[in-house]
Amino acid sequence: MLSAATQTTLIIVILTIAVAVVVYVGFRILRSFRDLGTDADRATYETLHRVSQAAPHFSAGLRADGAGRAARHLRDVLGCEGLAITDTTTVLAMDGPLAEAGRGAPAQLEQGATQAVRAARTQVVRTPGAENVYAPILVRGVAVGTVVAMAPRANAGLVRATTELAAWVAAQLGLAELDESRALLMEAEVRALRAQISPHFIYNSLNAIASFINTDPQRARTLVVEFADFTRYSFRRHGDFTTLAEELQAIDRYLLLEKARFGDRIRVSLAIAPEVLGTVMPFLSLQPLVENAVRHGLEGKAGGGLITLTASDAGAFAEITVEDDGVGIDPEVLRSILAGTTDDVHVGLRNVDVRLRQLYGEGQGLVIDTAPGAGTLITLRIPKFQPGYDASPPA
Repeated sequence: MLSAATQTTLIIVILTIAVAVVVYVGFRILRSFRDLGTDADRATYETLHRVSQAAPHFSAGLRADGAGRAARHLRDVLGCEGLAITDTTTVLAMDGPLAEAGRGAPAQLEQGATQAVRAARTQVVRTPGAENVYAPILVRGVAVGTVVAMAPRANAGLVRATTELAAWVAAQLGLAELDESRALLMEAEVRALRAQISPHFIYNSLNAIASFINTDPQRARTLVVEFADFTRYSFRRHGDFTTLAEELQAIDRYLLLEKARFGDRIRVSLAIAPEVLGTVMPFLSLQPLVENAVRHGLEGKAGGGLITLTASDAGAFAEITVEDDGVGIDPEVLRSILAGTTDDVHVGLRNVDVRLRQLYGEGQGLVIDTAPGAGTLITLRIPKFQPGYDASPPA
């Protein structure tokens, strides 16, 4: 049996260990809490998180479905008891107890929204049991709708916050318009390429076909079929994307028709990795580079030359090169072409470069190595995995 002195010592040791454990655990908890930041930091994080959840729902513009999904997140940002989103005349979405209780009746909200849109400034409208803050959504200075915050009493803070939130919604709608404009611009660029192909290539191809009608009718018939297939591909109306395999088929037909004009003056070398044939790429983004090599690289060179086309697997990208040993391009002229400050006939280069940068970012345009008399090497890198792009052929 332990003596009294020993028992006292043991109790003191146990208590010391217990206190140390409590202090250690408390320190870790306090440290973890501090890692979360101050109250202001946490509030900022929560606000940014909620608006980031709402942002995608405005990517298609100010529509009822997107507004309905965004309303709850935006109400959380304001911390109000009800929130509505309207266009210039109609309530698109409502969320929160005040909205559900019917205090913000659609007809009443629409009347207030119309007034705020006309005035193009934030207004507070008192209703039985609530005060509604109407903040206009101004896109390029024009009111396209309102954000309505509902509260038992609208203080100055809520008015300011609702106004700022409406400005944020306007910015998202502006980005949506920019995306739509970019898509329209890309469509216009593709149409420009088609127009470029039309007058020059069609005229020369038909002349080449006509030259074989009497001397080699079978070849003339083959060329007519290839010409029809190439133009059908070039002028198709379905989709802005294709696959590398389809683009290579179009290039094969194009070169077959050009060889009918130039004969052995044009030689072609291909090195294509099978694993990248299914890569989705912008429609008419490779054929214009080959056409540039023929028209501006080899056509002006005595004796013609060689076009080398490669496609290889480069990790997340398919790396494609088009090289010719033709007359080359002066670097200063090339810079002017890519900047769009010249009317030079190399329009296809700038067209493809602009579309690649629009789709994949500024760092993903054409890389062109050239000099007078040294030929031209063009490199492009296409992401192999591009969800959401439709490259299916027309039905």
